[in-house]
Amino acid sequence: MILQLNIWNLIIACYSKKEEIMSSEVVGKKRDIPPYRYDIVGSFLRPEEIRLARRQYEKKEISKKELREVEDIQIEKLVKKQQHIGLKAVTDGEFRRGWWHLDFFLGIKGTEKIKINQGSNSYNKLMKAETFRVIDKIKFEDHPMIEDFKYLKGISKECIPKFSIPSPALFHFVESYNSNRFYKDNEKFLCDIVDVYKNAIKAFYDAGCRYLQLDDTTWGTLCSEIHRKRYINLGMDPDKIAKDYVELINQSISHCPKDMTIALHICRGNFHSMWFAAGGYEPVARELFSNARVDAFFLEYDTERSGDFSPLRFIKNQIVVLGLVTTKHGGLESKEELKVRVFEACKYVDIDKLCLSPQCGFASTEEGNILTEEEQWNKIKLVKEIAQEVWK
Repeated sequence: MILQLNIWNLIIACYSKKEEIMSSEVVGKKRDIPPYRYDIVGSFLRPEEIRLARRQYEKKEISKKELREVEDIQIEKLVKKQQHIGLKAVTDGEFRRGWWHLDFFLGIKGTEKIKINQGSNSYNKLMKAETFRVIDKIKFEDHPMIEDFKYLKGISKECIPKFSIPSPALFHFVESYNSNRFYKDNEKFLCDIVDVYKNAIKAFYDAGCRYLQLDDTTWGTLCSEIHRKRYINLGMDPDKIAKDYVELINQSISHCPKDMTIALHICRGNFHSMWFAAGGYEPVARELFSNARVDAFFLEYDTERSGDFSPLRFIKNQIVVLGLVTTKHGGLESKEELKVRVFEACKYVDIDKLCLSPQCGFASTEEGNILTEEEQWNKIKLVKEIAQEVWK
């Protein structure tokens, strides 16, 4: 019995020593420019006031102006909550959007909303069966999200207002399925997408935006063995798609001012706590991480669905924001286990090139993920606590 206790004590001592060594090695410096050591992807669960107002607006019971007044009030409350927790970058929670991507696309001139087949899997059955298509020359003019950003900036005070839009690669990717009705020449279509995004970036910059995130599920499919096989069966080369889309992103951000941070968020699906793609970053890592000229990558790493950290060996000068804390459920991760995972990532990327965030937004669509607001904020607090212990 004494021997067993001594062995057990030795095991505990060895484990504690291992944790101590890891913790002592994982010490980085604070960071005062975006992305921050503790950051967020963007969306938050919609409060009931927003849900009710949107239903009333759809039934024509209130005006657009009245809806916006409700949104303004709730966004201001959200920003104050983010500031109170201590976030350095704040968002409007995407409270004015139904979708993380579609609202932006439909604000581009030359597009229209269309209904589509619902689909048979559980992911598609719950979603609204709608998307967009191109019906005329696309232009970025008088986009409503510029005013949305201006409102956010006006209430952000000392914090940096962060704004997210879908990436140019996703615009082309979605339209490759929706059969646009205007462009017969793909090269011309790509050139006009680049012009749209150059103008969008300039418009956001002129409105005061210095932290813009491009959200993209395209890369999630290119990481997935199942999706890659589908592309090949359709006569498409997934490696060429990756190369072309890196070039599309690079051209779209080529005129970005030096004092504006552009981040790219890679997503594998985030509707009502469900995902649609799985697979590590290895299939796209060399092309994407080595060649994309963004300032930062926000990368999902909350489960084995995203693979291991070894693809990060291709990272060059970008900051990597590790999405270790899941937004798919309310269960709170172990702080010590997540710190060990940060240490594991350091094998491939210097500690001072790493930051921490939730894996995705909490409500990429207005339906939101399956967790409570309290659980949502506890996740944010955990991200901050870990970051403050790792980067001192």
